[in-house]
Amino acid sequence: MGEVIELLEVLWEHGRDAVSSSPVSASQLRVLYCLDREEGMNLRMLGEMLGSAPSSVSRLCDRLQALGFLERLPSQISRRELELHLTHQGRTYLSDLRLRREEALTATLEAMPPTARTVLYEGLRAFREAAEGTAPLARLTAVREIDDRSA
Repeated sequence: MGEVIELLEVLWEHGRDAVSSSPVSASQLRVLYCLDREEGMNLRMLGEMLGSAPSSVSRLCDRLQALGFLERLPSQISRRELELHLTHQGRTYLSDLRLRREEALTATLEAMPPTARTVLYEGLRAFREAAEGTAPLARLTAVREIDDRSA
């Protein structure tokens, strides 16, 4: 199990490392994915989606805003709230990241024999079904939407 996890982490990070000289943390990346999926949410909604405390979410957004990946704009609905939006730079980063990860994984999959790819597919499908039974609903929904968007 440990070897499989390490291999997946290495493959996943390979694409991320190739994208930018200023990569974001895994937590910040989760924020970017959430905002890419649901543009204009507020901090409370983002915190619920991430399962994080408001102060932690605010600090994550501060860092992303400093990188130029996120902007906070006044809400159209409530003067007391701010909406979170990805900037063009943030969208470009995500697009490049997805492309690099796809290239890295595609190259690896193409190097595998067809029967091994089939076994991997079945194993990953079973893994996802098992995760659906154990993950908190909000996080699972977020993961599923990220997967659907990245596919």
